Amino acid sequence: MKISTLSFCVLIIGVVSACHSVITDSTGGSQEQTDMHSTYDDSTLNNKILPVMMPYNRLIDPAGKVVRFGDPNFENHSLDIKLIPGTSVLAVEDRYGITLIDSVGGKVIAQWTYNKDKRYNALMSTYSGLKVHKNGSETQIFWSAANGDSHKSFVMQGAWNGQDISIKNAFEFKPVAPSPLALPNELVINNEAGTDYLYVALNGNNQVAKINLSTQQTVYTKPTGVAPYGLALVGQHLFITNWGGAEPTDTTGRETAGVPYGKTYIDPKTGATSTGSIQVIDIASGNVLKEISVGLHPNVIIADKSNRFLYVANANSDNVSVINTATFKVIETIPVRLMQDKNGYIGDSPNALALSNDGNTLYVANGLDNAVAVVELGSTSSANGKGKTFVKGFIPTEAYPGGLLIVDKTLFVTNLEGEGSRVSTKEFKAGSQVPDDVTAYNSHHEKATVSIIPLPDDELLKIYANRVKTLNLTFRQDIAQLVPRKNIAPKPMPDRIGEPSVFKHVLYIIKENRTYDQVLGDLPQGKGMPSLCIYGDSITPNQHKLAKDFVLLDNYYASGKCSAEGHQWTDAAMVTDYVEKNVRAWFRSYPHVQEDALVYDKKGFIWNNAADHGKKVRIYGEASAPHYDEKLSWTDIYNNYKAGIPLKFYNTSTISRVRPMLSQNYPGSDELKITDQIRASAFISELKGYENQPGDELPELMVMALSTDHTQGTRPGLPKPEAMVADNDLALGRIIEAVSKSRFWKNTVIFVTEDDSQAGWDHVSAYRTTGFVVSPYSQLQKTVSTNYNQTCVVRSIEQILGIPPMNIIDATALPMFSCFSDRPTAYTYSTVPNRIPLNDINPKLAVLKGQALYFAKASSKPEFDHIDGGNDDMLNRILWYAAKGKKTYPVKLTGKADKDDDD
Repeated sequence: MKISTLSFCVLIIGVVSACHSVITDSTGGSQEQTDMHSTYDDSTLNNKILPVMMPYNRLIDPAGKVVRFGDPNFENHSLDIKLIPGTSVLAVEDRYGITLIDSVGGKVIAQWTYNKDKRYNALMSTYSGLKVHKNGSETQIFWSAANGDSHKSFVMQGAWNGQDISIKNAFEFKPVAPSPLALPNELVINNEAGTDYLYVALNGNNQVAKINLSTQQTVYTKPTGVAPYGLALVGQHLFITNWGGAEPTDTTGRETAGVPYGKTYIDPKTGATSTGSIQVIDIASGNVLKEISVGLHPNVIIADKSNRFLYVANANSDNVSVINTATFKVIETIPVRLMQDKNGYIGDSPNALALSNDGNTLYVANGLDNAVAVVELGSTSSANGKGKTFVKGFIPTEAYPGGLLIVDKTLFVTNLEGEGSRVSTKEFKAGSQVPDDVTAYNSHHEKATVSIIPLPDDELLKIYANRVKTLNLTFRQDIAQLVPRKNIAPKPMPDRIGEPSVFKHVLYIIKENRTYDQVLGDLPQGKGMPSLCIYGDSITPNQHKLAKDFVLLDNYYASGKCSAEGHQWTDAAMVTDYVEKNVRAWFRSYPHVQEDALVYDKKGFIWNNAADHGKKVRIYGEASAPHYDEKLSWTDIYNNYKAGIPLKFYNTSTISRVRPMLSQNYPGSDELKITDQIRASAFISELKGYENQPGDELPELMVMALSTDHTQGTRPGLPKPEAMVADNDLALGRIIEAVSKSRFWKNTVIFVTEDDSQAGWDHVSAYRTTGFVVSPYSQLQKTVSTNYNQTCVVRSIEQILGIPPMNIIDATALPMFSCFSDRPTAYTYSTVPNRIPLNDINPKLAVLKGQALYFAKASSKPEFDHIDGGNDDMLNRILWYAAKGKKTYPVKLTGKADKDDDD
């Protein structure tokens, strides 16, 4: 969908109009519900021109000029940015190397990527830490890089000669057990008595290192807090931000758990980190002088020119701490939320900082607001400040600003998510047999972007601030705050939170990694592309029947690009800065299963939100890992299931709140060797148990992971991809039939979503996926094209259960009103039997050759043992080949392979 300037203005007017009528209307639900549907709600995601829509209720319409770069074959992200002194050239650290941009012309003038040097071709840049250093006449560039698979970590030392970047040296850092990766990040270079020293925060090792750049020898390596990130040098003191706070000491009085390679204090309700800290060390000895408590997930730390003040971005607290460098004390905490209200919804994620030349204005990158907050510093927090500190306004950027730089009167911003995954097949250079009129998208193809924004005056800043608020659709926050009315009749989807619903129970099913076109592209009732459908009606008859008999959602989107993002969107309705900083690289952890406290936000997940408000919760396979005899093959497990022999297993979770909610009858869903029929049978057995109890003891919220549609490619000994998808489809059908024919059906609603859409292609959007809303009140045989996404599902669950939103994202999400009718029907669901064998096993390597052998070997690599463990692009190729063979393989959809497919 193309949006012209005029039509965007109409869109904004529609949004504002909706805001006005919703806030002022108090007479009834029908007008209120109608007003919530604006032009935005009924449109598809815009893949064409700015402004573009992101799949989590946000529009991107950045100020200034945007520079886009990166090989379209890959998922590019810009991270950090510095100016090369004496030039107009910007050095940008991106995930795949260093890019130099002419800031005047706004063009890329040079690039160095890891694949240019076989010694480093498996590396990716870490989170931040870019430094430009003049050594005599030579311009040197330092940055950090790592690779989790090879356990290699380096600080790269490059040289820029005005035309090219070359590598002079790479300082390697070894992991210290239990960490598998040293993971260098922020850097400081300091001249001490004529010698340059390099300071490095080792995020994985929980250490800081000091290196003599002349001798390349390590002076010392000292322990820090948990997951050190940022560094700032003031005089003889080095200040270090620790994502997870100080190392725990009182391990009996407070709960500690959850961080890979270490422990931190956590909130027992959510499992999230409960502390953040700044460590102060003496640079000569490395000894710790002070530990300063700040907000949660402290990121970047910068000093003003006077060296009297330090500013720390606390990403999970939505504020900035100001530290007096003389007293080592926090003297002010600056909230930088876009919406300052009584509810205090989290979700702005301040994560990068820059100071104006005069030191009076602080610029804060609010990642999830897609904006930079402009803070006027007061007398308490600035050498020349006057009065009180306040937020003057906001500047719109592209998605998730993560690096800031001010040069004279210009603001430069690295946008970590840019415009999202909007690189189309038309941008690939490789040939393709896809018809010329087919344009398709995949979530792992996007450009990196940098914004160049002239600093606005006060008048323009007000205009920008209003634009940011409108782009973030903040009128819906007011909807979330409307007070429930008395004597309102129950509805399937209440107009306001706290008003009654006809539903008492919600079953929330999360599946794995499919696009809409992959599964439902063959349905003529929706906007599908049959040529991209590889798991059509013959493989997924139950999903097709659900789409045809209930609601077909052909404008429904995943909010993230992979499972590590996806399970945060589905479970928490937002991602944290930790997730964004690790996107594509996943250095510390891959949080498909919730087992890393650094990943979570302080409000936690939908299950603790429900439990906190008196709802009974049961978790089936989500946020847990199964343990069983791994010597058993898929065939062993399946045959035992068919013979009635139960699988012996147990589930674990690192979140103490989850453990009592967790079904120990339903295997955790990260293990794909276990057929989903076991999971379906386990749930159905529990459901019958609830039916046999007096009264209604069925949990109000049931969260279920159902994951074998992920597949394990063409790995010998496991079912073929289409068989695993069929297994998942049959299990889904059985579960829905059991609920629909139970006594709980009359007051139960089932929401089904994929966790992400990464393992395939879609002609509308890389984020479009399948979603289902199944209940006695669901619309029957209707296509609903309202723009919904995963956060809308979470908001709908909250609206039905009468619990408040957890954060600003679900507070501004649209409840799925269009999926329901006011009257129930007597229709119940009957499972469609699988049309292909579930135990159709991939052949052994010995009988394969050519492409089939190549892809089978790739599928057999250890990294494919678990969900999303292997190379996503390779899995996409494997699945396409398994479904359609080489003849119709769309090279244009995936770009270059790691190796020639003909091998």
